[in-house]
Amino acid sequence: MTGTIRPLPETLVNRIAAGEVVERPASAVKELVENAIDAGASRVDVTLSHGGKALIAVVDDGRGMGPDDLALAVERHCTSKLADDADLTDIRTLGFRGEALPSIGSVARLAITSRPPGADQAWRIAVEAGRVGAVEPAAHPPGTRVEVRDLFHATPARLKFLKADRTEQNHAADTIKRLAMAHPEVAFSLSDGTRTLLKAPALTGGLLDDPHAARRERLGAVLGREFATNCVTVDVDREGARLTGHAGLPTFHKATAQDQFLFVNGRPVRDRLLHGAIRGAYQDFLARDRHPVVALYLDLDPAAVDVNVHPAKTEVRFRDAALVRGLIVSGIRHALAGAGHRASTTVAAGLLGRARPEGAEDHPAPRLALGGSWRGPARPSSGALETARAWQAPPAGDTNGPGFAEASARVPDAATPSPEPQPEPDPDPADTPLGRARAQVHTTYILAETTDGLVIVDQHAAHERLVYERMKAALADGGIARQGLLLPEVVELDEAAAARLLTRADELATLGLVIEGFGPGAVVVREVPALLGQVDAAGLVRDLADELAEWGQTLALKDRMADVCGTMACHGSVRAGRRLNEAEMNALLRQMEATPHSGQCNHGRPTYVELRLADIERLFGRR
Repeated sequence: MTGTIRPLPETLVNRIAAGEVVERPASAVKELVENAIDAGASRVDVTLSHGGKALIAVVDDGRGMGPDDLALAVERHCTSKLADDADLTDIRTLGFRGEALPSIGSVARLAITSRPPGADQAWRIAVEAGRVGAVEPAAHPPGTRVEVRDLFHATPARLKFLKADRTEQNHAADTIKRLAMAHPEVAFSLSDGTRTLLKAPALTGGLLDDPHAARRERLGAVLGREFATNCVTVDVDREGARLTGHAGLPTFHKATAQDQFLFVNGRPVRDRLLHGAIRGAYQDFLARDRHPVVALYLDLDPAAVDVNVHPAKTEVRFRDAALVRGLIVSGIRHALAGAGHRASTTVAAGLLGRARPEGAEDHPAPRLALGGSWRGPARPSSGALETARAWQAPPAGDTNGPGFAEASARVPDAATPSPEPQPEPDPDPADTPLGRARAQVHTTYILAETTDGLVIVDQHAAHERLVYERMKAALADGGIARQGLLLPEVVELDEAAAARLLTRADELATLGLVIEGFGPGAVVVREVPALLGQVDAAGLVRDLADELAEWGQTLALKDRMADVCGTMACHGSVRAGRRLNEAEMNALLRQMEATPHSGQCNHGRPTYVELRLADIERLFGRR
């Protein structure tokens, strides 16, 4: 019918609203658990059947509701969380729209039983497909029980779009995990009726006095102990906004961004701005297809954030988005810098797990540490920089890459008398977190002895990170020193690639790489960054040309400065297959200890693995 405007029936209005508020069982779980938290519950128990399609039951010990409140709770836009003159820019509760219960009741069979503390009895109300029943007396302890049965039975089309029971159950579990991480003072449990899927006891006593410890404990209970032992604490504030939480070490990463948990004023959110800021904070440490694990809590003035963007309340808008993004990037980077050369424990655990001998199934798996608990300084010390300068020039006769110059032990000319060499005193492993070099294995890995174990270092990955950090420091100090080539090197390219490079020649010069045109389809390299030592100039230029083609012409090179430095560092690093002497290996270890982020290369791979002596003894049955 056209030309006639009429109001829609209330049940149809509620079903339309339910399409936004209740997308799937996890959406209903979120709304009901948030109501329980807003009611002051100290315990919330959730039971699902068939992934929440058949039954969602949420029981809490909160303030409960009397008969009058119970009747209003299932009416649209009725809430106890906003006053009549409420300011929507100052929201301090998880729920506030008054839409969840009537929306759920319009598409399912809803029953609410509630009893306020001190009341003589409980009361119950039922809603079926939008039809509200009478409030009746019931039996129930103080608190509230909400049951949602046959979700979407009133809208069969929506029911067809739901996934398998296991998938819907996992979405609901993820929702409860997020709320549990935001509220460590509340106990949470999730069950499918036969077994407990999630259990997070409430944290009480002195533990709650330290928010960092409380959150780490709750994160360990929800995400597993691996995250709790492989993360760093984030705590930074700026202009009234404070960011706290925990960020996973770069070597503790995942294939997706699903394990990135973000909270704004205690509210779990999914925001592209925040996820982009996290990606930017880790861009120096992870490959493009890997994602960090983080749990970050942003607290700021409620007036500075708009939570009334979408009925699901998972999206927010910030008044000063640049401030928030800068806070996240600087907070994570500062925390990672404080980790020194520390890296995650999971790589070592996997290594020894694969190395277990046959018949070892009856023995417990070793508990391992990668990187230990030592934390290096935020910036290289002056002594470390002196050591680094010894890496600039290659040893005599070496053609495989940069060497260690004075740090290298030279073989004396047999025809030239020389004084008896004075051996350097062995460093005490107790004074050197990465130990003392004992051997080089397969001309690729350095084996070092520590006080209570051994360390295996990937020499190329480690040196790549060291060169990269020195390039960043040089850029921050005003520019990268250049050294001219005795014989400028001509690099043949296709004309398009040569043109791309020459267009960015001035920007490349700031990074120490000076190129000029040399006819169609060729460039000549006249200067290279001095700290790269002896470098394959042709290979470096070709790789940069390929990367410029991928990034496009509209992007300023300074926006990808980290990627360019990473490419140069890779070409300027000591290669796998290069034989090192003892002095060179020890120089590398000492430089790693003095350089931030040296626990992983520029692509997120670990640069070393530390094996504890006790775990090695377990492998051989000595424990």
